[in-house]
Amino acid sequence: MGKKRHAQWADDNTLMSNINITPMVDVMLVLLIIFMVAAPMLTQGVNVDLPDANAPQLRQQVEPLVISIKKNGDLYIQNKQIDINQLAPRIEAMRKAKPKLPVFIRGDGKTPYEAVARVMSLLESAGIKQISLVTEPQ
Repeated sequence: MGKKRHAQWADDNTLMSNINITPMVDVMLVLLIIFMVAAPMLTQGVNVDLPDANAPQLRQQVEPLVISIKKNGDLYIQNKQIDINQLAPRIEAMRKAKPKLPVFIRGDGKTPYEAVARVMSLLESAGIKQISLVTEPQ
């Protein structure tokens, strides 16, 4: 009888190893699509209707501290809601870690002026002298 050969062995008795990469490519493409869809949702922040203004665009190298004010008066630091009484102590703590941290206020266009003025007053009491107001270009 002849010698039996298995399909997985080459002529010189070494194992032939072939990797089928098609499933891996399929998984990677699905992950790529998921991240492409999810990425814009992660950077959106608090949804406010910004007022229009004709102002030059600022160029910042440092990620600013953004305080958002919704039209009902709710306050947010970055994406986290905060009580107005906690604003000054929280800002002071953040500024101790990063003294040159720029502060932006994103106020909804329909926010009462009183709410924006109160936030600006609290920021000034926390030692912040420069505040930028975020607007939409006209």
